[in-house]
Amino acid sequence: MNKRVVCFLTAFLVGLSPALQVMATTISDAKQQKKETEQKLSSVQSDIDELEEGIEETEAEIEEIDGQLVVMLMTVDILKSDIAEKEAAIQKAQEEYEAAMAKEESQREAMKRRIKFMYEKGDQSYAQMFLQSESMADLLNKVDYTEKLYDYDRRLLLEYQYTKQEVFEAKTTLEEEKAEIEEVEADLEEQSAQLQELLDEKRRTVEDFDSQLSAAKNKAKEYQSQIKEQAATIKQLEAEEAARKKAEEEARRKAEQEEKLRKMEEERRRKNEEASERDDGDDDDGEEEDGVVVEEVEKEKEEKPAVSSSPGDSSKGQEIANYACQFVGNPYVAGGTSLTNGCDCSGFTGAVYAHFGISLPRSSYAQSVAGREVSVSEMQPGDVLYYGGHVGIYIGNGTIVHASTSATGIKYSSAYYRTIITVRRFV
Repeated sequence: MNKRVVCFLTAFLVGLSPALQVMATTISDAKQQKKETEQKLSSVQSDIDELEEGIEETEAEIEEIDGQLVVMLMTVDILKSDIAEKEAAIQKAQEEYEAAMAKEESQREAMKRRIKFMYEKGDQSYAQMFLQSESMADLLNKVDYTEKLYDYDRRLLLEYQYTKQEVFEAKTTLEEEKAEIEEVEADLEEQSAQLQELLDEKRRTVEDFDSQLSAAKNKAKEYQSQIKEQAATIKQLEAEEAARKKAEEEARRKAEQEEKLRKMEEERRRKNEEASERDDGDDDDGEEEDGVVVEEVEKEKEEKPAVSSSPGDSSKGQEIANYACQFVGNPYVAGGTSLTNGCDCSGFTGAVYAHFGISLPRSSYAQSVAGREVSVSEMQPGDVLYYGGHVGIYIGNGTIVHASTSATGIKYSSAYYRTIITVRRFV
């Protein structure tokens, strides 16, 4: 997923350069420009959400890899200690082996000298023992002593040879064990190097994400600034249009009033003329009172629709919160929407609300502008809290339930563990 995000957003940000806004001359043009800029902002915000989710996922992977690397390096240190102990044991066995060889050689030389002496003396030694013996028992004792001496020399030689062989075999075993440990150590060091390389790559990915995220946020700020300017332009054009219409209406009413007065004056003159023709013989001056025309001009009043603040269906919100809590411990899967097999943050909120027949937009940013906004002080269980690239469901007592990261899955957190951007209510 990370590579896909990198490739997509790299291509997007390279090609993304908002054109300078041409001053709209009509309200329709201004509204169209504002709508296009809002669409661009929505697209960038969606990419920001995806980047932030990618950063969270990669940082979780870094934490996991770093933990593996620490354990592996500790294991390598233990192996090095074992190797040092084996080397010391091998050195001691070598010294014992050399001592056994020296004893064997010394014993062999002693036997050689005694055997040589006996051969050189031949039967003379036995004759001397016979002559020098005081009795037959004394002679037999001397002969028996000589035989025992030969037996002792042989046993001692065999014992030295056995000890030497035993020490040699122990030394060989130690060397084999040392070689095996060294092989494991080499393998672990190779794996550690690979993990370190992977860790460095993941860190470079996060740095790349951070760079792209910063660029995307700058674009979002540009679009937001443009939207404010375009909204001001629309407001100005609407004010000018309202003033123009008001002036036209005033002119129309004035013209109608003047026309009405003109017709009334003509009617008065006509009646006066008719009366003069009927009374042309009278001496009395007729006095006719001119009628006074009273025109009431009513002004139109613009009625603004009344805005009512609804507290929302708190019982339904509590049902939604209780239902969401059932899935704590289930896995986080980027792009997922399954409450059991895995989902991301906006997939979690959308799936929970879908259970109650309420459709939410797919991305966290789109959810942050849907529903209706309530203040943080008025938030209730079931409300969706938006943190900028992340959403969760408020369950009350300052707590949310949300799909956090691939390392932690769906879990509880403090509602204030990050800055709350907006609180949205859908019930």
